[in-house]
Amino acid sequence: MFHQNQQKPVFMSPDQQATLAQQTTDIALGIDAGGTQTRWALATQDEQILASGTAAGLTALQTDSPEGREAVHQIFASLAAATGSHGQVGSIRAGITGFGGDSQTLPDMLAECFDLKKQHILVSNDIEIAYLDIFKPGTGYLIYAGTGSIAAYIDAEGEFHRAGGRGYLLDDAGGGFWIAREAISKLWRAEDENPGQWKNSEMAIRIFKLIGGNDWNISRDFIYHRSRGDIGKLALAVASAAYSDPVAMSILQNAGKELARLGMAMCARFGTKPIALGGRVQDLHPAIVESLRQNLAPDISLRQSTCQAHFSAARLAARHLKNLP
Repeated sequence: MFHQNQQKPVFMSPDQQATLAQQTTDIALGIDAGGTQTRWALATQDEQILASGTAAGLTALQTDSPEGREAVHQIFASLAAATGSHGQVGSIRAGITGFGGDSQTLPDMLAECFDLKKQHILVSNDIEIAYLDIFKPGTGYLIYAGTGSIAAYIDAEGEFHRAGGRGYLLDDAGGGFWIAREAISKLWRAEDENPGQWKNSEMAIRIFKLIGGNDWNISRDFIYHRSRGDIGKLALAVASAAYSDPVAMSILQNAGKELARLGMAMCARFGTKPIALGGRVQDLHPAIVESLRQNLAPDISLRQSTCQAHFSAARLAARHLKNLP
């Protein structure tokens, strides 16, 4: 018996079906946050990447001040707006530089901005996510050099070990900030000894062009008032001058040597294992990787890796989402 108000069946195209499923099924968000840039990716529950994008850089250290917390909150709010058009985020895995695991500020902010319970959110240091994107636990070491630098090892029991990564005030040798700081330090030391020497330095000319002038007050304001990420970008000027400026080349070679030190420290502690180099510093200039290879023991294998840590974080978030009640 048929009712008069019975609706006709609705047929949807595959694209319409996918859109409907997207709207009714929670998706997973992966975040890879560094001092220069924050990258994010969305994944479906079967770990297929749905979308990705970038936002301003941030670090966990920003939560130490009201101004920093507000800046981080704004970035998270912008991420929530950007990802909301793709579906409802049901789980977040975030790797954030400088995060030590001893604060709930960042998980609380994410929970607020995405309207999620905290058990749906996992936050760790960004290097842990990058490691898991390259190695299975216990199988190798990751040297990661972006704005900062660190070597990481997750052992077979899942315990995280580090060498370096102490922050730009203490070390971070070989990272972008360190390269920029070394360059500006050497530049102004040369000016102390011979004012006007910068005109003969390709590195100095390029740096002054980027920061807006050759006056000390301009350099001082840039170094002491700009973000760690902004300063780290000056490493691009060092790299672009290296073939014609021996001081720039020496800085890059020393960067490679410092990164090798991190890898050798790990090998001394846990035994010889393959090493992968990740992070944007490896793309600055071939001299960095060449120097790194030269300063590693001959029996240690080294490979370069383009870490897609935001994709890895999204897939990890998808697995967590499937395990939630």
